Amino acid sequence: MTQNSIHRQKPIERSRHRARLGMVAYGLLRRGSWLVHHRQLARTYAPSLKYVHTSHKTLLLRPLKDLDMKYQYNKITNLRIAAKNLNGIVIHPGEIFSYWNLIGNPTKGKGYLEGMVLQSGQVAVGIGGGLCQLSNLIYWMALHTPLTVIERHRHGYDVFPDADRTQPFGSGATCCYPHVDLMLQNNTPFTFQLTVQVGEKFLHGAWRSDSAPVSRYEVIEKNHRINAEYWGGYTRCNELYRQTFDRSGKLLLEEKVADNSATMMYAPFIEPPA
Repeated sequence: MTQNSIHRQKPIERSRHRARLGMVAYGLLRRGSWLVHHRQLARTYAPSLKYVHTSHKTLLLRPLKDLDMKYQYNKITNLRIAAKNLNGIVIHPGEIFSYWNLIGNPTKGKGYLEGMVLQSGQVAVGIGGGLCQLSNLIYWMALHTPLTVIERHRHGYDVFPDADRTQPFGSGATCCYPHVDLMLQNNTPFTFQLTVQVGEKFLHGAWRSDSAPVSRYEVIEKNHRINAEYWGGYTRCNELYRQTFDRSGKLLLEEKVADNSATMMYAPFIEPPA
């Protein structure tokens, strides 16, 4: 089967009752996984380690059509609360970073507010909404380090057209407590540390280490395509590869890190206005 002949099945619209049962079942599996790996889970915090391996920042406020800006400001509050649980976390050799295990359930009682969430391809609001911006940032930065991504999820829907995109399509990591997690493992002999802060305009992040970086990483896109599906919709697909370079710029390794496929919620092939 060729790359262009691969098609995505029509999204299944599940009832609210079935969706809730699914969340309960997968939630139990997630908690069981945390129990099995509890000795490996990163739980130590420390002052900033010496060497910065990578850093990145993303804009906090992005006005969206038909969405009250108060939910964007609420998102900033949510990010500040979650960032406090992640900032300074240390991942020793062999340890596992679990996004939700460190943050916990984002509830109203903890101060989380209603923010934007995506439900079956539709924009909605929910308590703790907007935390995907944080998981997106952490995942993107992790691809520029020797850390190993052992679990990552992408939205099954591509909701918004590209607008000032600076990263390839599909380079984020969605999250939903507790079953849709982002998990990284440190399979190096060195200690790594995550730092995240919410500034006035940007969400800032960095991966630091007790050892200086010996490699440089780039993430590239291949085989980007838009498919017209048999059920009438469109899907967008691509592959992401991570390239590893030595200090002299010589390419050492190219490895696939993600296969992305998402149902498009906007009309493709429309030229933007002049």
